[in-house]
Amino acid sequence: MTVAEIRAGASLAGVFGLRMLGLFFILPVFAVHAPQLAGGDSLTLVGMALGIYGLTQGVLQIPFGIASDRWGRKPVIYAGLVIFAAGSFLAAAAGDIWTAIAGRALQGAGAISSVVMALAADLTREQHRTKVMAMIGSTIGFTFALSLVAAPVLYRSIGMGGLFVITGLLALAAILVVKALVPDVSKGARAAPLAAGKPAAAAGGRIFLERELLRLNTGIFVLHFVLYAMFLVVPAMIVHAGLGIEEHWKLYLPVVLASFVLMVPPILYADRRNKAKPVMIGCVALLVAVLAAFAAAGADAGLLGLAGLLLGSFAAFNVLEALLPSLVSRIAPAHARGAAIGVYNTAQTLGLFFGGLGGGWIGGRFGAGGVFGASAGLALAWLAVAAGMRAVNPRRA
Repeated sequence: MTVAEIRAGASLAGVFGLRMLGLFFILPVFAVHAPQLAGGDSLTLVGMALGIYGLTQGVLQIPFGIASDRWGRKPVIYAGLVIFAAGSFLAAAAGDIWTAIAGRALQGAGAISSVVMALAADLTREQHRTKVMAMIGSTIGFTFALSLVAAPVLYRSIGMGGLFVITGLLALAAILVVKALVPDVSKGARAAPLAAGKPAAAAGGRIFLERELLRLNTGIFVLHFVLYAMFLVVPAMIVHAGLGIEEHWKLYLPVVLASFVLMVPPILYADRRNKAKPVMIGCVALLVAVLAAFAAAGADAGLLGLAGLLLGSFAAFNVLEALLPSLVSRIAPAHARGAAIGVYNTAQTLGLFFGGLGGGWIGGRFGAGGVFGASAGLALAWLAVAAGMRAVNPRRA
């Protein structure tokens, strides 16, 4: 990769990281905080508040992508980050669950994920795009891990309103990163997502139905469903085990650090030995086992049991979060890579929505065991779907 490509990849990963850090800050603490809001005693509404971000994000991914084709990537990214920040500040002022839901919906309306990835494609040569996608995917995993450690500490100091304010400020900081660090796209260099003469809708439809990509889109949907459903019940389980919300970092920190150590060998093995499929299958199988163990243990797991189960789930999540977007960029045909990434991102954000809403509904009726049992069933279905995946072709140099 050239210096310009490295700079583009690192800076765009930073933009993703700033935005996702703000988003993930809410996850470890909101379910415990929500009863302090009017109407926040309904776990279904709490799940909607967490997940509705994904619905508005999913609906607006394609319109933002079209707008970026017409008016340029950077202006659309700026607009999306401003919308996200406005939603954050609205949620910060929320005194009831419905205002929090409105703020989260507005956050999701800043749907720039596909635009950022399209800009990454504009700024890198085809043979290096998978590396940039992997950088972005790894950054998402890192920011998730960081938020688990930092959010409980910050919540104790500044409360939920302060956390939402931080999310807004991080989004505004991302604007400065785009402006100062992300290279401009030279005139005529914008990557065409579709081959000449092929209607966008038709190509998008074919990509949506392409079997191998469907396996990956199913996977990212399930992964984020599980993630959001888990964090509707895990914080309360940790409190029940004897650790107050402001002390959750004492559990998360060693688990997160250990999960990153465990993440490195499978990622290197997948990349250097071209063993992406077996690594993915192994991580999904681990996720199934961990979720089943969570369902069996319930509220009686204890702190050590929770630490072990969270370690397994975080390790699997981090590997899969880095691996899946890279596989999408490798499997998708060059003429439709932009459409494939758009569909992938939509599946991801819809996973957030249904994970929050479905997890809240299930948790409100069947408790934490029901949430983990349903999540384990979905992960098992993903494992069955992924098992038939073709071996991925080696990376091109």
